[in-house]
This record gives sequence, C-alpha cells and structure tokens, in this order.
Amino acid sequence: MDLVPALEEPLKQPLKSVLGPATAKVMAEHLGLHTVGDLLHHYPRRYEERGQLTHLADLPMDEHVTVVAQVADARLHTFASAKAPRGKGQRLEVTITDGSGRLQLVFFGAGVHKPHKDLLPGTRALFAGKVSVFNRRLQLAHPAYELLKADSEETVESWAGALIPIYPATAKLESWKIGKAVQTVLPSAQEAVDPLPASLCEGRGLVSLPEALLKIHRPHTKADIEDARTRLKWDEAFVLQVALARRRHADAQLPAVARRAAPDGLLTAFDDRLPFTLTDGQQKVSQEIFDDLATEHPMHRLLQGEVGSGKAQPLDSLVLTPTGFRRMGEVGVGDEIVVPDGGIALVDGVFPQGEREVRRLVLTDGSSVECDDEHLWIVGTREDWERGRPPRTMTARAIRLDTLGADGAPKWYLPAATPADLGDDSGPPLDPYGVGVRLAGGPEGVPSPGTSVPDAYRNTSVKNRLAVLQGLMDTAGTAGTDGPGASFRSASPTLAEDVAWLVRSLGGRAEVRPERAGSDACVVSVRLPGRYPPFRLADKAERAGPPPADHTFRRGIRAVEYVGRKPVQCISVAHPGHAYVTDNFTVTHNTMVALRAMLAVVDSGGQAAMLAPTEVLAQQHHRSVTEMMGELAEGGMLGGGERATKVVVLTGSMGAAARRHALLDLVTGEAGIVIGTHALIEDKVKFHDLGLVVVDEQHRFGVEQRDALRGKGKQPPHLLVMTATPIPRTVAMTVFGDLETSVLDQLPAGRSPIASHVVPAADKPHFLARAWERVREEVDKGHQAYVVCPRIGDEEDDPKKGAKKKSAEDEAEKRPPLAVLDVAAQLAGGPLQGLRIEVLHGRMHPDDKDAVMRRFAAGDTDVLVATTVIEVGVNVPNATAMVIMDADRFGVSQLHQLRGRVGRGSAAGLCLLVTEMPAASPARQRLDAVAATLDGFELSRIDLEQRREGDVLGQAQSGARSSLRVLAVIEDEEVIAEARQEATALVTADPGLDRLPGLRTALDALLDEEREGYLEKG
Repeated sequence: MDLVPALEEPLKQPLKSVLGPATAKVMAEHLGLHTVGDLLHHYPRRYEERGQLTHLADLPMDEHVTVVAQVADARLHTFASAKAPRGKGQRLEVTITDGSGRLQLVFFGAGVHKPHKDLLPGTRALFAGKVSVFNRRLQLAHPAYELLKADSEETVESWAGALIPIYPATAKLESWKIGKAVQTVLPSAQEAVDPLPASLCEGRGLVSLPEALLKIHRPHTKADIEDARTRLKWDEAFVLQVALARRRHADAQLPAVARRAAPDGLLTAFDDRLPFTLTDGQQKVSQEIFDDLATEHPMHRLLQGEVGSGKAQPLDSLVLTPTGFRRMGEVGVGDEIVVPDGGIALVDGVFPQGEREVRRLVLTDGSSVECDDEHLWIVGTREDWERGRPPRTMTARAIRLDTLGADGAPKWYLPAATPADLGDDSGPPLDPYGVGVRLAGGPEGVPSPGTSVPDAYRNTSVKNRLAVLQGLMDTAGTAGTDGPGASFRSASPTLAEDVAWLVRSLGGRAEVRPERAGSDACVVSVRLPGRYPPFRLADKAERAGPPPADHTFRRGIRAVEYVGRKPVQCISVAHPGHAYVTDNFTVTHNTMVALRAMLAVVDSGGQAAMLAPTEVLAQQHHRSVTEMMGELAEGGMLGGGERATKVVVLTGSMGAAARRHALLDLVTGEAGIVIGTHALIEDKVKFHDLGLVVVDEQHRFGVEQRDALRGKGKQPPHLLVMTATPIPRTVAMTVFGDLETSVLDQLPAGRSPIASHVVPAADKPHFLARAWERVREEVDKGHQAYVVCPRIGDEEDDPKKGAKKKSAEDEAEKRPPLAVLDVAAQLAGGPLQGLRIEVLHGRMHPDDKDAVMRRFAAGDTDVLVATTVIEVGVNVPNATAMVIMDADRFGVSQLHQLRGRVGRGSAAGLCLLVTEMPAASPARQRLDAVAATLDGFELSRIDLEQRREGDVLGQAQSGARSSLRVLAVIEDEEVIAEARQEATALVTADPGLDRLPGLRTALDALLDEEREGYLEKG
C-alpha cells in the first residue's frame, strides 16, 4: 500500500504545465528545476528592503547578480565602428548608485533605445546581469531591468511588500521573473508533506514545512525569514543525517571479513625488524584502524595528516659500533652496534631509502647530526629533564617547526649516551695519559696544526679515553674561572675536535671555537660528569671546582638546517628501545601507520591495494614500501623471508610482460600488496581476496573510481582514505560524519617560511613589474622559480567563436585565463629575458615532461612556466619563488598546495598571487586569506565558507551544484551535530522509517539515482 498521501501530488506537478513550456525549459536547463516542489525549494539568496539600497561594492566578479539601485546619470554616446563607419554607432552608459557606491551599466546598438527612455536620473529599478571588468571598472553589460515606479507598487507588492526576495538567477532568467513564478506556485506549499517527526518540531519549536515555505518566499518581517531558515536548515541537516545514519546502519549489517594480524605473522616480523617506536598519536591512530579492521562490517575511515615513511639517515652519517664509529652505508644485518644505555645490540634490518631531502640538527655545542624530515628523536624540554619527566619522541620536522622557546633559547634537548667501552681488550700500545701529554705539546712546545688523537686511543675503553683526555687537559687545559668546567687550547684544529670527541664519548659537553678571528688556534670548553674528572693534577682539579649537575650534559637543538638530497637508509636494532648512537654521540631511533594496516590484512589471508593519483606517487610508495619491508616484500622469491609476501606495482605505462606478471600475482593471491594508479580499476584486474583499499590523496579520485576498486572484493573490503591536505569536500564529509576520522598529531606544515603576497596587477601594474624583479633576484642568488598559469595555450579555437569578430560588448567581458605558452614567450622576450625558461604541462609527452623536470631539478633551468601539473609529486628544494598568474582562477586549497612547492629547502619561500580582481571583490578576499596563513586546515574552512561544500551527496566539489540550499557546513556545525544525534536515534528505532512516510518521501527526493549510488559506494 502506498503510504504517501495523494496530497503530495501537486508538488510533483511539472513546471511546464503551470508556467508554460518556454519558462519551464529555461528553469530545467539552467537551474535544474523541473517540478513545483523544485521551485518551492529554490530559496531566495537574500532580501532587499524597500527604501534600502544594495551595497554595490560587494559585487562578485563573473557572477550573475541582481541589485536594487537608483539611476544617477545616463549618457548616450555616438562612435564610429565597422558596422557604423560614419559615426552612427550608439552606446548608452548609465551610472547607478546605492548611496555608498556606483556601478556602470552599458547598452549597445539598437538595444539603447528602450533603456534610454526608461532609465532617467532618479529612476529606481532592479537590475540583473553578469559582473565584468572594462577599463578597470566593474560594470554590467546589457543588464535586464525592472522598474520600481514610485506611483505603482505593483512589482514590489507582488514580491511581498516590504521585503523583496532576490533569487539565484541566470542570464536567461532574472530574479524578478523567478519571483513571479514562485508566487504562481506558492499556494501549493500548503500541500507539502512534512519530513520531520512531529515530536522533533515540537521539542525544538520549529514551524511546519508549509509555513516555512510561505515565510521564506513571502516574508512580512525579518523574523519570518529567520523562522523559515531555521526550520529549513533542520530539514536539510536531518534528512541528510538520516540518509547517512541509514547507510551506517546498513554497513553494520553488511558481512565483511574481520582482518586481524596473526600473533607471529608478517606484521610482527615487520615491527620486530623496524626501528619502531610509535608516537602517542601514531599509537592512537593505529589502534583505531586495527579495531575497525577487526570488526565484521566494512571500515570507512579517513586518515588526515602526514603519512610519509622516511625516518632515515644519510649513508655518510655514523653509527657507533663496539670497535668505533662506522658509516651508515657500511652497516649490515648482523653487525653489532652500541645502544644508548651503553650495551651492545644487533642490526636486524637495513632498509635503503633511495635519495631524500636531508636536514642537519645543529646542537648548542656546535656539533650536528643529519637525518630526513621524518626521523625521530628522543627529546625533552629543560624543565622535563630537571623534573625527571619521561622524554618524548618527535620528528625532525616537528622540531624544525618549533625549535626555539619564547626567549629565543633552544626548546628541545637531547639526552646524553651512556659511555661505552670501544675496541678490543688489548688496549693501546702506549700509556694513554703519556700520549695525551705528548699530543698537547708538553713542556717542549705546541702541537703542529695537523696533530690528532690516533684511532687506537679513541676507540678504546672508557678508562683509557679518560686517561688520554686528562693528559691533554693537564698539559694544555685551564680550570674554569666562571663556574664548573674547564677549557683546552690548541694550535691544532684537528686536535681540538678530537678533544671535543673524547669529551662527548664520556657523556660530557664540549664546544670548539676559534681563539680569535683569523687564527687557527682553537679553544674547547669542557664539561664532564663528576665520575670523569678532567684533570689529574691536583692544583688544576682543585681550581676546576665541583662537577656540574648531570642535566647540563644534555645538548639543546639550536637550529634545523637544510643540507640537500642524499642517499639515505634506515636500520632496525634488536633492542627494546630500537635506538642507537649516531654522529657526535647523539641518540636517535625511527617509525610508520598505513603500511601496518595493510600488513595486518595480509596476515589475515587477505590482500591490500593502495590507489595513488599519479604514477610518480605510485612508484614512490612502491619503492618506499619494498625498501622498508626488505626481504619481507620478497614472498616466493629466493632470499625472501619466511613470512614474506609479494609487493607489486601496477600503472598504465608498464610493459605488457610486467603487467601480465602483476595481474597473475594478484589473481593467485601471490601478491599481498599492490600499489597502483587508475590502472587498478580496469576490468582485467582481479584479486584473490581483496580485504583493504587504501586511497592516497582521496580528493583526487571520483566516487566511481573508488567504488570500482572496492567492488573487486568478494565481500565489501575495508576502506582507508588518506589526505595530507584537507579540501572543502573532505572537511564537509568530516563534519557530517560520513567517515570516521583519525588525525595524526604531526600535521604537515610549511617547511621553510613561505611569504605570500597578493599582486594587484590591474590596480598597481608596477607591483607586477616588481614581481618579475624578485624572480630575477632569486635566480641571481642561485635559486629557481615557478610561474603557474591556469591554461596551456595550444587549445584549438572553437570555429564558431573564430567566425565572430570581437565587438565592444565582447571586450567588456572578462578575458580568457592566461596560458603557459603565451606567458613563457612574453617573459622570455621581456622581463625575464636572458634567463633559462622552460614550459611544463599535461599534454606533453611523458618523456618530455620527465626531461624538463630532470633539468629543473638539476638546476639547468632558472624558471619553469607550468600548469598545475606541479601540484603533486614535484620536489625541487632549490626553487624558492612562485608566481601564480590569474590566482583568482584557483581554489584556496589548490593555491595552498601549489605554494607548498617552494620553501622546501633551507632558503625561505616566496609566493606571489597575481590577480586583476578589484580590492573589494570576494576573489581578492579569498587571495588575501591565502596570503595571511599557512595553516591548511584554516584555509580549508575559509574555502568551504566561500565556495560552499559542493554536492555533499554527489560528485561535484566546486560548490556549483549543492544539495544544501540554506545549511552551511561551517556555520551550522551545531545544527548538524544535533541532527546527527536525532537521526541516529531514529534510525536505530525504525530503520525502515515505516512510521514516517513524509521523511521517506524527502529521502526519495534527495537521493536520486546518482546520489543513492554515492551513498552505496561511499
């Protein structure tokens, strides 16, 4: 039996039967309105009060607007043109005002006669048209208008008297015509079936739906509008939350295979081999994911934050072994190394990481240590150490972004390693103390500049190293005069460095500095723990005073500097702390999150697939995963681990033979992990048992693409989507709770400082000239620059457009976006003449693109003029400047991601946002917001507020077609949260909505075929 009352039928009536076929056709084609109900839910954008004029300064560029204003001036001009060579061409210029601003209207040709008669000074009217720029002034070209005559209030009264609704309109259908159409169908609002439960409306004091529709379209007071909007916001939030709650409820009923890691399986083997100490945030996120995987319904989780897998050190960094320091690149599995507590442990895993960007941590004693940005350090504040608080684990990136305290002093301090015996038991051939005396010069003189401590006296027992140091200090050392400690003076810089090395090897602090400018002689400040006195001679020992407190031996991190690209690797230590001693006796260790989820699924007998947006990123992920797993990624291969699996990559450019092998490994289950691009989605790709889909940079994939991959599982696989840069659609889904969300503690941020400035090219052309000067200055410093344009520039002209000559009207419209090929040519022949300029865009052959990027990365190109192909996967630390042309053509999040290409090295980045938009325009405000902050989450909120959330239940991200008409994701978070609670309770009690036919009807209207598919696909 149909539970939907017959009264609902008037709202289903086609508009063509009510308004006529011509108007109905325009509404359907341009506004997506087909029925009476559609039109009733086409709400006014704002309201004008009679007697109150619009603020013309707030007009958005390139949008159709409706304004209420008064004619200030009207002038008819005659001019010569191709069509009227004798000067008979006519142009009517009308200036309208709102009391605070002015706007020009322009009419051409035969179209001037009626407005010339109607639009006399003092006339008040509604004007509608598209805002454009001509001669650097905003204007409306050939606007439609409706007079508001003083002696006839007919038009105004037909639109509700005191308040005039202004509707979202198009060039084909002005706001007042839409308003008249709404008045025609408004009586049908009484037949609207209320989707909200009566108890909810009563409990929250909401007006009925028919009353809300009447008040939104025909308000008598501002309170009417507020009542209507409050009620209609609840409609949108509640119906949407019911749709999502039903999906979550249905998911809970779906059979999915619970994926739990085996107690001694692949994940355990991986964890045991890695230098693996998770931060608190990583532990929390990992546990959330593992808990979801262990349930028997599909996981839907969004992971926001940095998901890189670095944690490596350069091959030329040092690792302390029982026989002394060795280069990281020489360390192998089974080698013995010294751990921070002074003990010995085995290296049970070596993971080459290819080339990475390397940083240098500069410590307060002048020593330093190198690593990549993800490398982990055991650190604490001075207060932590003094109060005995446990240390914390932080990445080099987190330390780099928060290095100094408010007083400018180091914020983070590294613990000292426990001194350990080095070398074999035989000891050095001569008495160590005597060797120290002789090295320091003794009574006979001073050491030569090249003097150093022989390895036999460095790599020896703690006792012998102390003896060498005491011989040096007794001979050329001085007791401190300003507190505990001592100093050592040497004419040999190498000997001074060796003294510092001996001090650090004993858990002390030593800083080497020149004795005076221009001199080779050095002075070493020396502080040693009390159990290791620096002097044997009684008089010096007495003057040295009591030993300093233990906490003073912890070295602060003074700066984190960029070094460059270097080959790096990561080692695993078979020790509970997973830590080891590296350069200058510093203590370090390493870790990662998404790969562990994939390994847990493989442990359970399933397969995991990672979908990456580009081949560059897919290859990067594959290389990183296989290197981190070592022989655990060599399942079925000679030398593969006992619990190993196979990791394969699948991209569109693979050769036929390699592709065939990869497909076979997937269908047989031989490959537990596959990493690929859209090629994974093709019909030919079959899995043995797909258990987890990991989507990287999820905002770059459409719903169908994700669904096509998820559909390859025998049962619905678990889904983990990852993003390092939230975008409006992602934020919207997060707010609505469509996905469960995990956020990693260390979120991505700018590397080196990036200064961002808006360049108003139309208002201040000299600013643009200065921008090109800044690019030259950066190149003169040895750096490089990007110039980004919205368009390529080799597009074929539309023949229809080509056949039509540009008229003055056309000139009034905004010019096309700037193009790479045009801008590159202009720069090469103009402001950047003489610099090495190349272009890069998506339609180039892949080999050509690679060649251009290689030359740019190698420094053979000064300026790269490109489209947004550089947005993801391009990393050139020497590029310090970016100029984004027509920046107003890009979204906030895209601008933020583009800007992230600079400032990746030690030098500060510069991003210049070039625009011709007027200062008061929303586009300029958006660019000002980008320039004002580097916080990606804050920018995503701004983007969402300005562009709306797109169709949250559909595929559009731009906001051009939103299923939300009055609900704003950012502003109405409280309404959404309350609606979610109500919806969850309702669906739990009545999953089929059997007692709420009005709500089912609203869901049917909301969930057309496409959106229903979206909910099913996730």
